[in-house]
Amino acid sequence: MNGGSRLRFYWKDADPCRGFAAGVSLHSHTSSSQELLDFIPRLLSRVPLLSQFERAALRKYKQVHGTELDYRHIWWTPPLTAVEAFALERQQIEKLGLRPMVSLSDHDTIEGVWKLQSMESTREAVVSVEWSVPTPQQSVLHLGVHNIPPAQAHSIMAMLAGFTAQPEPHRLADILAELNSWPETLVVLNHPYWDEKWIGAEKHAAMVESFARQYRPFLHALELNGLRPWRENLQTVRLGLELGLPLISGGDRHGLEPNANINLTNARNFAEFAQEIRVGRSSDILFLPQYRTSLTLRVIETVCDVLRTNPDHPFGWAHWTDRVFRRTPDGVRSLSEEWIHGVRPPVIVRLFLASIRMADCHAVRSAMRVALGAKEEMVW
Repeated sequence: MNGGSRLRFYWKDADPCRGFAAGVSLHSHTSSSQELLDFIPRLLSRVPLLSQFERAALRKYKQVHGTELDYRHIWWTPPLTAVEAFALERQQIEKLGLRPMVSLSDHDTIEGVWKLQSMESTREAVVSVEWSVPTPQQSVLHLGVHNIPPAQAHSIMAMLAGFTAQPEPHRLADILAELNSWPETLVVLNHPYWDEKWIGAEKHAAMVESFARQYRPFLHALELNGLRPWRENLQTVRLGLELGLPLISGGDRHGLEPNANINLTNARNFAEFAQEIRVGRSSDILFLPQYRTSLTLRVIETVCDVLRTNPDHPFGWAHWTDRVFRRTPDGVRSLSEEWIHGVRPPVIVRLFLASIRMADCHAVRSAMRVALGAKEEMVW
């Protein structure tokens, strides 16, 4: 479809993995990621009943507090630790009869994946990160930096964090050039057309296309994202053709559902896979069955995964309130800690939880699957 980039669909090919020895899972998240709740308005706006809950809650919040709710002060963490996430992705690939390679990439931290390096069962894990790159348009782009050399990992992370905290555009080319200097490292522009900060689709597209053209020499691939709509991924296909950049998979898993796409390869290790992309510009992407399910339902199911009680959580974060945090003038506290101090979560959070629990009901979920399936079904 795109030079050396080939797309395969599990439901269309009787034997989609034939001729390949390994599968590569790229871009998924662990409990070390901080996920902002600013996705709530966009998610709820797609389901009329839930959006009514949200509008009423926002009005109530403003009446009580005198200000608009700032979602940026509340965030959640994915339910799986790095060890659990690694195992989930590995098992999916093994079930396909392939040797697994897994690159977890949390937001702006290697805390989770770093621990995998010291464990015998996960020693083959690579050090990767999803780097948030601020832009002059008051927005942000995300770069997947996969297979960072362990010896340089902490200095590289300090360099990336320094730019994110104090962005100076003239420094970005030098930073990308340094990442590019490591031949076994992959730098991927993740979900290029996701307008995360809601600056407007046209403005975001212009921004990402300008960025990709300017820094083209330092980018190795564009991501087809397993949690973004197909129409958006098609825009990425077009951009890849224009720039002569290969495409690559990126599942962007946050919950208990494994990545919805992977790369197929005959590389013996991640370093060889990186060379296939960087030098050979060869990429075989397999979309898995879960990608055909309504995206809205999949996101809601991820939120339900976050809210479910897990008495066996390795960190002791059994209840969802242990895994949701809020920034206050006194510092960062989990909602569990806030409740101990007599502080109840904002009404928007409580109503959102009630809405999601309603959506988690089997009957409601079935009705939503029928209603949303006709509207969101992919066509090819």
